[in-house]
Amino acid sequence: PVASSCVMSGLNCLSQFFILSPRGDSIIRKEFRGDTPKTVTDTFYRNVKFWGGKQQDAPPIFNMDGITYLYLKNNGLYFVGITRSNVSPSMMMELLLRLTKVFKDYCGLISEESIRKNFILLYELLDEVLDYGYAQGISTEILKAFVFNEPSLDGKGSGNRVMSGLKKVRFPDSVRGNAKTKSSDAVNRPVVGPGDRKTQRKQRNEIFVDIFERISVTFNNNGYALSSSIDGTIQMKSYLSGNPELKLALNEDLVIGGSNASGPKYGNSDSSLVLDDCNFHECVRLDEFEQSRTLTFIPPDGEFSVLNYRVTNDFRHPFKIFPFFELSSPYKVELIIKVRADIPEQNYGGNVCVELPVPAICQTVSTELTMGVVGQTSEYIMKDRKVVWKLRKFAGGTEQALRVKITFKDQQSLSIRKSIGPISLSFEIPMYNVSNLQVRYLRIMEQSKKYNPYRWVRYVTRSQSYICRL
Repeated sequence: PVASSCVMSGLNCLSQFFILSPRGDSIIRKEFRGDTPKTVTDTFYRNVKFWGGKQQDAPPIFNMDGITYLYLKNNGLYFVGITRSNVSPSMMMELLLRLTKVFKDYCGLISEESIRKNFILLYELLDEVLDYGYAQGISTEILKAFVFNEPSLDGKGSGNRVMSGLKKVRFPDSVRGNAKTKSSDAVNRPVVGPGDRKTQRKQRNEIFVDIFERISVTFNNNGYALSSSIDGTIQMKSYLSGNPELKLALNEDLVIGGSNASGPKYGNSDSSLVLDDCNFHECVRLDEFEQSRTLTFIPPDGEFSVLNYRVTNDFRHPFKIFPFFELSSPYKVELIIKVRADIPEQNYGGNVCVELPVPAICQTVSTELTMGVVGQTSEYIMKDRKVVWKLRKFAGGTEQALRVKITFKDQQSLSIRKSIGPISLSFEIPMYNVSNLQVRYLRIMEQSKKYNPYRWVRYVTRSQSYICRL
C-alpha cells in the first residue's frame, strides 16, 4: 500500500538513493526523478568526510546547492537518499532505516561483500519499495510475495568482529532438556535462502531472541555514578514456517513506570525489576501482560524489536573507573587509571577500550602497563591527542591499571586537571544483562507434535556513553 502521507504531501520523495563503500565507491545507485546531477555521490562523500573543510563527520542531514542529503552509516557503508523537495526529515530517515532492515533481512547481514553479491536482488527490492521516489510498502512480509531473486550468501560470515566471537544459547523449555550453543553467525541468514522456495519443507524451524542493553554512565573522580541509564531491546528473528502464534514471558516481578498502578503487584518495589518506560512492536497483543507479564504475537518475517525499554533506577555498573591525578612537578602530571570489573567471574568484557584525551599544550605522553599482563596494549595517538588502552578480554572480578605520564614545556598548576579527560570506556559483555530482565519461556502455540522448532536466546550488554570526569 502506498504511504498516504507521501501522496497527500506530494513532496516526500527521493530523487536518488545510493550506497557508498568506506572508500567512496558507488555500490548501488538508483535514480528516480532525473532532477539531480551525476556528481552528487562525489559531492556527498567529499562533504561527509571533510565537513566544513575539516576532517570531521557531517551531520546526518545537510543541504548543498539546493540538494538535501540524508544518510545513515551501517557497518562502514553509507546509505544515502537525496532530494530537491522540502521533505519531512524524520520520515526520510525512517525510510532509510527501514531500507537497511529490509536489505539485512534479504542479504543476511550488511557488508560490502554481501551487497556486491546481491546487487540484482537489491535493485529489485528498490523497484518494489520506491516508485518514482515515493515510498511503497516497506515490509519484508509484503515484499516476499513480489521479489523473486534469491540471495547469494556472504561466505565470510558476520562482519562484526565482536559479535562473531559470541555464542547463541538455545532457550530451554519443557520439551527440549539440555541447553546447547550455536554460532552467532547463524542469525545472519537471509529470510529467503538460496533455493528456499523449493526446499522450504526441509528448512530447520528456528527462532532467535536477542536481549541487547546499552549502558550510559557518568562517574565523578571518586568513582561515584552521577547519572546512569539502560536502553534495552528484545530483538527477534524468526525462521518459523506457517507463522505460528508465540507467547513470550518476562519477569513476573516486572514493574513499568515505577508505580505498577495499572496492574497487579508482584512483590515489593524494592526487589522488583522497574522499567521507566517501554514500547511494543505493533504485532504484540497485551491481553495477558498485566496478569502474567506475557506477550502474545505472530512474528512478522525478518528482524524486529518486540520490546524497547529504558531503566534509570540504581543498578550494578559492570565496570567502575577510578582516576588518581598527581601534579608531580610544575612540568609533569602523572595519572593512574584503575578499572574494576564488577561482573560475575564467569563473565568477561570483550574488546574493552579506554580513551583519555590530553591537552594540546602537552610536550610528551608516555604510558605504562602493569607488569606481566597479556592481551593489553596502550599507546598515545598524537594526531588525535589521546591515549588509547585496549584490553582484549577483561575477566569479571578483576582490576586493571594504566599509568600515564604527561610533560609540559611551560609550568602548570592544578588547574591543568580540567583540560585532561574525560576518560571514556567502551566494551561488550556477552551472555550478561545489567537490568536482570529475563525471558522465562518462549512457547509456540502449534498443536502438531511434529512441529518442535529450535529456540535460541542471547544476552549482550554494550557501552553507549561510559565516561569518568577528572
